[in-house]
Amino acid sequence: MSHGIFVATLAGLGGMLGWGTADFFAKKSIDEIGDIVSLVWAHVAGAVILIAFVTIAVATGRYSLSLPTSTCAWAGLAFFGALQAAVYLFVYIGFGKGQVSILNPVFASFSGFVALISIIFLGEAVTAIGVAALVVLFIGVLLISVDLNALRTFRLQVVPGFREIAIATVLAAVWTLGWNRFVSAKDGLSFAIWMYLAMTVALLIYAAIRGLPLRFNKPKIWKSLFFIGLFEAVGYVAISLGYAGTSHTSLIALLSGGFSLPTLFLARLFLRERLLGTQIVGGLVIVGAAMLLAFA
Repeated sequence: MSHGIFVATLAGLGGMLGWGTADFFAKKSIDEIGDIVSLVWAHVAGAVILIAFVTIAVATGRYSLSLPTSTCAWAGLAFFGALQAAVYLFVYIGFGKGQVSILNPVFASFSGFVALISIIFLGEAVTAIGVAALVVLFIGVLLISVDLNALRTFRLQVVPGFREIAIATVLAAVWTLGWNRFVSAKDGLSFAIWMYLAMTVALLIYAAIRGLPLRFNKPKIWKSLFFIGLFEAVGYVAISLGYAGTSHTSLIALLSGGFSLPTLFLARLFLRERLLGTQIVGGLVIVGAAMLLAFA
């Protein structure tokens, strides 16, 4: 396995594990305090964690946070932060309207669009074996996201929440492709931190404009919010380092797009939730695709 593929694989897995674990903890907080409140406070928690990390790292001389030197760079960070906040909002609103089992595969497909565009239109170099591995990986991502039992009863009609999820899917693909080019050959860690802070500010502004009440009286939920923020931040840092240091956009996007896998595994382990046969197959397919990438 080449160094670039190795780094991209680690970045993609970091995104998958970070976002997937965050989604697991989000299950409890959303049930207790609602989706938008959870979304806002979890990102506030993540921002506080990142600020604490930077403060300690800089104070001990182990890290130097890079400051963008141009207005365009700051504007880009604000744009990508706001765009990713919009993705979250559309996803949460869409899932709140319709069946997650039907809508989740639609959103998961954004990683496939990213890979397709990157390879065909943006000139990403991929070997024949690499293409085969990426196709298998995308199939695995869809399998862990889909519920065949729900699809059997599905009828061709207007699906509640589909419009919001379709918009979120397009925006997620645009964000991923744009962020990949924006952080390329830059300090991925610093840019990820600034972008995350911009996303948190955008969510707070949205809540303020909508007049959404953010108070809640359930102290135990702060633990879940802390872990959501922590693992969300890990996911963004991981993929940003990968995009900044390698040219394997499709691999990072598809691996990180499999974030449902750790969510399902943790739900099975700690909540005793039953795994569907398609989800088990999808997990095995993803593992097989990762092994195939070693020969890419």
